[in-house]
Amino acid sequence: GKKEKGPTPEEAIQKLKDTEKILIKKQEFLEQRIQQELQMAKKHGIKNKRAALQALRRKKRLEQQLAQTDGTLSTLEFQREAIENATTNAEVVRTMELAAQGMKKAYQDMDIDKVDELMADITEQQEVAQQISDAISQPVGFGDVVDE
Repeated sequence: GKKEKGPTPEEAIQKLKDTEKILIKKQEFLEQRIQQELQMAKKHGIKNKRAALQALRRKKRLEQQLAQTDGTLSTLEFQREAIENATTNAEVVRTMELAAQGMKKAYQDMDIDKVDELMADITEQQEVAQQISDAISQPVGFGDVVDE
């Protein structure tokens, strides 16, 4: 079977952002309409009770649409954040993998016996250097006057 190739994380994130923008515009539109219906109900008030009630019913329907839009927007934001986190996590894992490979390569020509031998040689050379320093910093017997 042929596998269907889905969108990249970046494409999915962009599509979610685009849809979020559309929903935000829809929210703004619904909020304006709700205010308009409220004004209409107030305007008609007692004088035209029927028109006022119709405006309030439309306002209620618009508020339900707004609540649905709010919920949908929250879901899309959650999905986008999840994809962004997954993308970040994948990048972190790739970086850690590279670091592990780099460390392995750095140590590929070393083994612990060679390192122990090297450290022993260094310690021995430091001791020799200290003995030489001690020897050449001792006062020499020139100018010692011998009393007879």
